[in-house]
Amino acid sequence: MPLPTHNRYPYSTIDQRKDFNWPDGKRLAFYVCNNIEYFAFGAGLGSEIGMVNPPPNHRSYAWRDYGNRVGLFRILDMMDELGLPMAHNTNSFLYDVHPEMFERIRRRGDEIIGHGRTNAERQSSMWEEDEARLIRESTEALTKHEGKPPKGWLGPWLAETYSTPDLLKENGYTYLLDWSCDDQPIWMDTRSGKILLVPYSLEINDSPAMVFRHHSAREFADMIVDQFEEMIEECERRPLVFSVVLHTFVAGQAFRLRPLRQALKHCMEHPLAAERVWYTRPGDIADYCYNTLPKDLLPGA
Repeated sequence: MPLPTHNRYPYSTIDQRKDFNWPDGKRLAFYVCNNIEYFAFGAGLGSEIGMVNPPPNHRSYAWRDYGNRVGLFRILDMMDELGLPMAHNTNSFLYDVHPEMFERIRRRGDEIIGHGRTNAERQSSMWEEDEARLIRESTEALTKHEGKPPKGWLGPWLAETYSTPDLLKENGYTYLLDWSCDDQPIWMDTRSGKILLVPYSLEINDSPAMVFRHHSAREFADMIVDQFEEMIEECERRPLVFSVVLHTFVAGQAFRLRPLRQALKHCMEHPLAAERVWYTRPGDIADYCYNTLPKDLLPGA
């Protein structure tokens, strides 16, 4: 019996693919991606530390606002200390309300990724025309304030409609992060040609792990270490992408930062890290796939 499907990419087993290297012969692309989000006060969607789908309230709004006032800068301090690059999934409305937060990010040379207008809305219930307007408005804001258009996109709440990859391709995006289906980049089909899917973890991700599944900060740090230990061995057989996903109001809490720092240090100090790990950003991964790798090396070509 046929079931509904997406027709975006073909099935491909990772053990049957062509081999390739990342820059300088590296085998494991390692990136940290932060989420900088804005939520409406007393309305719309929102995350809450004790509930999956909370009603709007001042307590959960303030908890999320903590991330933009304190958590972001605590995370940036840690990343400066470690000397790691970073990418930021960014709600475009933040440029209207908190433009000063981006000065620090620009000085670091970090990547800004499109992340909708706010996280108080999600596009999965929108008509195509409304979704196209959301993507266009958020893209124009990022382009205006950063002086260049974003290359990548992650939908608020990782939400999509059937048209999202098509609309992203038509708005100039070269890659998206919404489909957590692989540990290598793959090509996806759109009505205007191919777009690249860069791996983005739903598991090594502080919000699902600690907010929704109630893992502790130390358990999350152990997940990072265990994922890295397994992947740095596996990457000898095949190239992989390792991602750590953070949210300013989750990982940016002081007590969570200490085990997170220890986990990242562990990864960086691993005996095989210098030989095998490429510390990078999603946009750099996408650029390498577009500009250096033969296109047919990746699934979906």
